Amino acid sequence: MGESATSAVGAGLDAEALMAAAVEQTGLSDFGPPSFREGLDVYCASVPEAQLNDIGAMVAPANVVGALSNRLKVIDWAKQHPEVADEEIEAPFVVVGIFRAGTTLLSYLLEKDDRHRPLFGWEAQDSVPPPDPAHLHDDPRIEATVVGRQMLDAINPQIKVVQNEEPDGPTECIAVLNQDFKSLLWEALTNVPTYGAWLHGTDHASAYEYHRTVLQVLQSGGHRGRWSLKSPHHVLHLDALTAVYPDARIVVMHRDPLVLSASVCSLISTLTGTFSDADHTAYIAEHWTDMLERSVAALNQFRDANPQVPIVDVQYADLTSDTIATMERVYNAFDDELTGQARSAMQAHLDSRPKGKHGSHRYDLGEFGLDGPALTERFAGYVERYQIPTEATGPA
Repeated sequence: MGESATSAVGAGLDAEALMAAAVEQTGLSDFGPPSFREGLDVYCASVPEAQLNDIGAMVAPANVVGALSNRLKVIDWAKQHPEVADEEIEAPFVVVGIFRAGTTLLSYLLEKDDRHRPLFGWEAQDSVPPPDPAHLHDDPRIEATVVGRQMLDAINPQIKVVQNEEPDGPTECIAVLNQDFKSLLWEALTNVPTYGAWLHGTDHASAYEYHRTVLQVLQSGGHRGRWSLKSPHHVLHLDALTAVYPDARIVVMHRDPLVLSASVCSLISTLTGTFSDADHTAYIAEHWTDMLERSVAALNQFRDANPQVPIVDVQYADLTSDTIATMERVYNAFDDELTGQARSAMQAHLDSRPKGKHGSHRYDLGEFGLDGPALTERFAGYVERYQIPTEATGPA
């Protein structure tokens, strides 16, 4: 990456220089539809708000170049292989959840069903060539992802505690949506209020169309099956999602909003604190509790306007206390059956990963200046509508 792309983080990133770096890295020049450009420009201009440290000043532009490079490769592959456009994405499972409500656990359980096709972490960021079914577990891109995760863990070991993903396991769709620069991933890594405000008000249709293209490219290599996808981001944009995937099997995870508020603030504080030494606590507390409230409002608005769309609600408490029975209910809701293979594999996954394996993640409202009674009142309608059980919060 050229010096011009990274030397002026304090004054914003240079979008043109970053695009040029991606072109140089890939040898490609067609970024496809220009839908990504406004988000890229807004994000690059917003970066100074994050007050990045030296690590962040290196990582932020590298992340942008990585997203642009994969976009270049995806667009080129689809252009060179026009049959990719004929790939069908049929009735994918989409775990939309509310932030920090257990979407990761549910996505890992769905992945254990041999009939399913998850979005792997390594392929979401490096999608070309499409994975060979014979090398799903020894593709060299997996090792590259492992090395990257190890470096991040070494810089901030707490990341594995608050958000642990296996490199060859399922990942969030924001890793793909970020390549159209309409993704909460950019906010999760850097506190950028200007980009956040833009993201909230922009149309996400192009991001989901690009998302479909990526899935088509990935499955064109021969590893097919019913896609099992997840991201809390989706709950904010169900109209855009269902326009692209009208037969999606939507599963919504619910959890005590006091726990969600403390947990999401803890996650964002940990992630952004890796790349900035500034104190963003007040902003994180305000912005991400607002994000939770907007998520609930978006979910309710979509359901009220689209009662014909089947949506299954899952309580975090049920998923953790009676996991297999809960998964059986999810399958049955879509007239599907939890097979013996899937049931056994899910149970084996649970047995091999006891809670707290990577450390304990505490939920402390006070750490972020959040008022429990005020949050209780703020989310009372959500708790009542979905009959959400309460959990204990506070310092460990």
